[in-house]
Amino acid sequence: MATPALRLEPYLELARRFDPIEVSGRVARVIGLTVEVLGLELPVGELCLVGNGTAPVMAEVVGFRDGVTLLLPLGDLGGIAPGQRVVPTGRAHLVGVGHGLLGRVLDGLARPLDGRPLPPPEAWYPVDATPPNPLARRRIKEALPTGVRAVDALLTLGKGQRVGIFAGSGVGKSTLLGMIARHSTAEVNVIALIGERGREVLDFMEKDLGPAGLAKSVVVAATSDQPALVRIKGAFVATTIAEFFRDQGKDVMLMMDSLTRLAMAQREVGLAVGEPPTARGYTPSVFALLPRLLERAGRTSKGSITGLYTVLVDGDDLNEPISDAARAVLDGHIVLARRLAARNHFPAIDVLASVSRLMPEVTAPAHREAASRLRDLMAAYEQAEDLINIGAYQKGTNPRVDAALERHDAIRAFLRQEMEEYSTFTEAVSGLEQLVSGLVPA
Repeated sequence: MATPALRLEPYLELARRFDPIEVSGRVARVIGLTVEVLGLELPVGELCLVGNGTAPVMAEVVGFRDGVTLLLPLGDLGGIAPGQRVVPTGRAHLVGVGHGLLGRVLDGLARPLDGRPLPPPEAWYPVDATPPNPLARRRIKEALPTGVRAVDALLTLGKGQRVGIFAGSGVGKSTLLGMIARHSTAEVNVIALIGERGREVLDFMEKDLGPAGLAKSVVVAATSDQPALVRIKGAFVATTIAEFFRDQGKDVMLMMDSLTRLAMAQREVGLAVGEPPTARGYTPSVFALLPRLLERAGRTSKGSITGLYTVLVDGDDLNEPISDAARAVLDGHIVLARRLAARNHFPAIDVLASVSRLMPEVTAPAHREAASRLRDLMAAYEQAEDLINIGAYQKGTNPRVDAALERHDAIRAFLRQEMEEYSTFTEAVSGLEQLVSGLVPA
């Protein structure tokens, strides 16, 4: 019997890739969040291991200054001392992805938080990937029902659209995200909790998301106590996981809470490496980061990522720098109003201040006409609200205001929705048309 020929190609490839000389640097000093290293010339984005102990700290190259390589840690800096070795890994940050991530809770570096080991990955994706080619994107022409009447009827979203949810603190952003996660027709949810309090992660999962929502979701939580770079990585890891499911042909809902805390983390990184503060202390890299991340969502020939990004507006100021930068990139915005929340009107969506730029592309003409008429009624009531409240408005003075007064209670009831209540897209459109039936077109 002939002896089979020995295949040397795999061993030759390993020999070609093997470097017998280990390159390493030394810690020169630590200033704030930054580790300064001598003796290493590495590209931005490469991962390194810092420390001589059994548990070295992972760090990433973020810049250079006067012959010194600047690293930011992806863990606790405790134990790092001058002169310790810094060994490059030879790669940028990759994340293992697969269908086994569904129902799991991960930290900002894609490590399990729920105490169970992760299954073997189906593929490895780069965390800092480039957005799709603009010509490889497909036009958004199909609606994505969310199960929330106010959104489906008046702010209809399309598969692959990117929308901001703008609100101050305590107005119901997380509750609205939970409603959409449970009730939308998206096949997979990827939820990124960036800079949240540790207590709020479990609250969101049990109260807002629920077991049914978690079963079709991947949660990435990078809490406020984590290093700034880990919080940034959490947003990119969640987007990378969403890209995997999109590449499998699925319609993915990517939810990120919040974009503002991501910007704050990037501001910390920028200031640590010497960037000058500009608008309200935010560094230029913040405004470069936002489009690089947000443009990764969208629709391709394989599937879609519909992005919902919350923006925590400072002092309910919708014109602060992060809000302006986000609106310039996103395909629409949903504004939550504190005055509505104070009246126990939830979800507290200010319909007149909100807009879905792709609603004309994904809805029928009759639906758009009904939505336009309802907006007209709401605008007429808002203009005359002060007169109505003090009893100075006389019925018959303005036919538009009369029609708005007649339907005001019905409109409020239509736009209000309990957290556990589910409304189909057909029911939302039908209810909208019934509200405006009998009105003469403007």
